[in-house]
Amino acid sequence: MAAFQFYMPTVNYMGFGCLQEAVMDIASRNFKKALLVTDQGLLKAGLVDKVTALFSQHGLQTVVYDKTRPNPNITNVKEGLQLLQDNQCDFVISLGGGSPHDCAKGIALVATNGGEIKDYEGVNKSGKPQLPLVAINTTAGTASEITRFSIITNELTHIKMAIVDKHTTPIISVNDSELMMGMPTALTAATGMDALTHAVEAYVSTIATPITDACGLKAIELISQHLRNAVADGQNKDAREGMAYAQLLAGMAFNNASLGYVHAMAHQLGGFYDLPHGVCNAVLLPHVQVYNSQVCPERLKDVAKAMGCDVQGLEVNEAAECAITAMKKLASDVNIPAGLTVLGVKEEDLPTLADNALKDACGLTNPKQATHEEIVEVFKAAM
Repeated sequence: MAAFQFYMPTVNYMGFGCLQEAVMDIASRNFKKALLVTDQGLLKAGLVDKVTALFSQHGLQTVVYDKTRPNPNITNVKEGLQLLQDNQCDFVISLGGGSPHDCAKGIALVATNGGEIKDYEGVNKSGKPQLPLVAINTTAGTASEITRFSIITNELTHIKMAIVDKHTTPIISVNDSELMMGMPTALTAATGMDALTHAVEAYVSTIATPITDACGLKAIELISQHLRNAVADGQNKDAREGMAYAQLLAGMAFNNASLGYVHAMAHQLGGFYDLPHGVCNAVLLPHVQVYNSQVCPERLKDVAKAMGCDVQGLEVNEAAECAITAMKKLASDVNIPAGLTVLGVKEEDLPTLADNALKDACGLTNPKQATHEEIVEVFKAAM
């Protein structure tokens, strides 16, 4: 096996109510003023005021940037960076799900490296560590609070840029499931299926290792056990805690084994039509795995077992089909739309979407490399 690096934050707080302890740790590190990156939803819900008050109690000043879009874009990064510089902030806090985390990474990276965020599209394009970033998570899905991935939309080209950079890894992540109790049903479902996609794509990745395999399979198992309950009852503490651990494990897996064509294709749908990332992943996941089953059915058999399928006595290809059926069933049970047509995707756009998907860095580790025509066919199958 080739040399292997494992990336994740140095410190990771987990468990119901852990935010209090995390804030004490952050306050002990001699930071002076934070740019807190969040969105309007969390501001209106009162969570931003709650968190900034907690930091204030421990002597830390915060300046709030709350304009992060659901698919954060270059303008968001520029606006946040300007606010950070105007207020001479010495670190960044992200509060929310994947969108605030990704936006905050973009801001922190450009703050120390200069230029524009689009300069860092690709893998490890920066030369310096970003401004210190603390990521406080409020969803159970993207795992952006622990990863080196930042997805920023170029609003001129309508393409989501994948920035994969060791320097974007936060120094501290906080996964307090108490903050996730109020997550809306649709967001719980979409982020949960996003986490499943992370785990599955990492497990079938060409650069998977025993460490990422262990994280990925456990994540799949926990999601299969807890996502339906978390969607059915947002106040189910056990389900919220289970999903918090599941998404973290999935993040540990894909942060190091990377992803595949589900994400490469979903990024294009999100950038082109401004669609929710988790929903796009959920719709595409089984169809991409049908394509992947040509080369890694034995890996999908393991996925089937982790999802609770009885595969004893089945041929490996039959077991792979069980995994794909289980993915579809879980998505249906949590009310994910049945296909891309419902989301407004148009067949005439598929060649352009396929062109852009093949340029996405996430596709490099897919177990089977596809032609343009094959990507179009997978899109068609998902319609």
